Amino acid sequence: MRVNRTYSCIPAEEKGIHIINIRAIEDIGYDQHESTLLNSLSKNPDADCKYGLYFRDGKRKVDYILVYQYKKSSAGRTVTRRAHNDSTARSTKQEQPLPGKGVQLEMGESEPHMDYHEDDKRFRREEYEGNLVEAGLELEHDEDTKIHGIGFVKIHAPWNVLCREAEFLKLKMPTKKMYQINQTHGLLKKINSVIQKLTEPIQPKVAEHKPQTVKRLSYPFSREKQHLFDLSDRDSFFDSKTRSTIVIVVLITPLPALGSFYSGDYEGENVEPNDRKLLCEEWASYGVFYKYQPIDLVRKYFGEKIGLYFAWLGVYTQMLIPASIVGIIVFLYGCATVDENIPSMEMCDQRNNITMCPLCDRTCSYWKMSSACATARASHLFDNPATVFFSVFMALWAATFMEHWKRKQMRLNYRWDLTGFEEEEDHPRAEYEAKVLEKSLRKDHKHKEKHRYFPEETANKWRQRVKTVMAGVKLTDKEKLTWKDRFPAYLTNFVGIIFMVRLTFAIVFGVIIYRISTAAALAISSTPSGRSSVRVTVTATAVIINLVVIIILDEVYGCIARWLTQIEVPKTDKNFEERLIFKAFLLKFVNAYTPIFYVAFFKGRFVGRPGDYVYIFHSFRMEECAPGGCLMELCIQLSIIMLGKQLIQNNLFEIGIPKMKKFIRYMKLKRQHSLDHEEHMKKKQRYEVDYNLEPFAGLTPEYMEMIIQFGFVTLFVASFPLAPLFALLNNIIEIRLDAKKFVTELRRPVAVRAKDIGIWYNILRGIGKLAVIINAFVISFTSDFIPRLVYLYMYSENGTMHGFVNHTLSSFNVSDFQAGTAPNDPMDLGYEVQICRYSLE
Repeated sequence: MRVNRTYSCIPAEEKGIHIINIRAIEDIGYDQHESTLLNSLSKNPDADCKYGLYFRDGKRKVDYILVYQYKKSSAGRTVTRRAHNDSTARSTKQEQPLPGKGVQLEMGESEPHMDYHEDDKRFRREEYEGNLVEAGLELEHDEDTKIHGIGFVKIHAPWNVLCREAEFLKLKMPTKKMYQINQTHGLLKKINSVIQKLTEPIQPKVAEHKPQTVKRLSYPFSREKQHLFDLSDRDSFFDSKTRSTIVIVVLITPLPALGSFYSGDYEGENVEPNDRKLLCEEWASYGVFYKYQPIDLVRKYFGEKIGLYFAWLGVYTQMLIPASIVGIIVFLYGCATVDENIPSMEMCDQRNNITMCPLCDRTCSYWKMSSACATARASHLFDNPATVFFSVFMALWAATFMEHWKRKQMRLNYRWDLTGFEEEEDHPRAEYEAKVLEKSLRKDHKHKEKHRYFPEETANKWRQRVKTVMAGVKLTDKEKLTWKDRFPAYLTNFVGIIFMVRLTFAIVFGVIIYRISTAAALAISSTPSGRSSVRVTVTATAVIINLVVIIILDEVYGCIARWLTQIEVPKTDKNFEERLIFKAFLLKFVNAYTPIFYVAFFKGRFVGRPGDYVYIFHSFRMEECAPGGCLMELCIQLSIIMLGKQLIQNNLFEIGIPKMKKFIRYMKLKRQHSLDHEEHMKKKQRYEVDYNLEPFAGLTPEYMEMIIQFGFVTLFVASFPLAPLFALLNNIIEIRLDAKKFVTELRRPVAVRAKDIGIWYNILRGIGKLAVIINAFVISFTSDFIPRLVYLYMYSENGTMHGFVNHTLSSFNVSDFQAGTAPNDPMDLGYEVQICRYSLE
């Protein structure tokens, strides 16, 4: 029997609702993967009806919504109690069902077929909900939804619960005391006024972004000192983020781990102004790409941790503007001086008639150096004196960026009342507590074997341990996992990471073999154009192969890093996140930069010389750089991998994958609706519409893609001065793409307080220091800058670069070729060659 309800339209005073998913409690029926945030890309067909934002009384706001799956009986009814013989064995904490809950079977009706596993989960769920009611929360059930087999539990935190938990958490709340913020005077005031007027068109139109002249003094909340706080409007004293944080504390007491929640309505003409709609218009829109981000509103809606991420991303993007300008100037300088570059002019001069040695054995013929004219001229665009200046500039830029972010972070800490905030020790993870309990049980078993003649004493100890666990006393206070317990996991981590790194090296080595074999195959092409474009073809196809492999391995390494972290069983969520970040960054760093490191520092270093070449597997001769050096090829490698990752992995994947998953969930629900026409005809509430959104997976992927990009911008910037420009263009889109994803595509994350970006700052500092060393190595070993200076000041006869190309080439008598390595067609150039030239790296 269904409960018929009339959905009434209620004035929309609350700006949103929150839905939470509880992990590690699948045994009581709450959905771990699907039950979280509520937002929708489609317009709510019942947008005028605000029933979903309140309880049925129209007064109590919905702060959270729990989501669970249940099975219906064959008679189409929801069984809400265990059989009588089972229910007498346990006592529930509540005598009456919660509001909106399914009713009992009527007398005289036949007992439907019961799924005792589902009924047991239902019983556990009711017991857990009873604990929440005892903690002071108010609940209301809604199983009469349009989504087949999904039930919702609305949660409201009354004023006394909010005050109690706010005092327990020592949340800083605004008091009645206000103070003036010091303003600049004189010339600085006029300058600031001019700057504000000039930047007014690019400021977001939100109240939180306006300059403040006064600030309320914040103080840890106390129920005994409520007269100190501004309680003129109790409904808005605790905002939605704070209310959800408080409910989390109540939910986390009986359970160790929880998921995420969401809120809000942002589409439709009749939607009243709210934070989510304002964010959608002033932040999550590509049309406002030129405006500053409303960081304070982002923090108010999503919490400090996500607010800091977008603040950091904004600072990073702003700092890319001067780097891009300088990079463009360096590139334009190369374009302007390419016709004045003497070495490239000598290489392009047909009168020099320099004959080069074959690039491979037998199949390759002698070739003219002038055929590499285009490569030499292009190399000057990125290998010129201005490149050295740009490398020094980017090293200083990286240090300036880190210091600027530290200053910005401290200002945000002051503005967000985080100056005295210290992160408390996290609650142990459920997996850790399970391992500790397993270890404790093993000890009890061994103790039982030793004292098997005293079974009653052991049984009493076991009973006491179970009571201790049920009472909520942490076993982790008495038992801990030592390094001996984790040694198998540590060994697996070490072996796994070494294997993954070696796999990356093996793939790069395979691409090298491909390059060598493809170059040899194209050298015997019957068409002259095929032979002349060997280098371009080989380089382009090899880089594309590297890009595809990098994108695939990035996804694989992300999953492997998570698995390796899980088997370590870290104690807290913070430890888990830091270990996961370290492993994922290490593997992805090696994966992304190994091909670039090979071209920069190893290609052409171990070639040998004509008559004594170095071979791989006694068959493949090591490849060498073009006459203009390897810097041009390094530029091609870096640009394609960087742009490819940004376009495919960072943008297309971020847009396409969530939409594809949402479409799959929609089709599944549509298939279920077709099976139940009665449910399909019901009205759909806001939280039912938002149920289709993608769960929030954390900020690690967002930070990771930006950190890898930061490496591309700083580590090898000497070879690609336009890298900051392409990073800037990508980030302008990335900010709005991430904003749109957070507001409309993902379920609202749990608001987490944080005062910094955590381990990512240390990684950024490490990359910044490594960038100085790598750029110095690129200029010293990959670029021709140092050899040109040496020639100019020590060997040049007239103080110019005339003769530099001839100076860098060695001579080889073709009669000294080893047997079977001489060209098959020695007359390919139309004349007999006796001496050929080669570059000795």
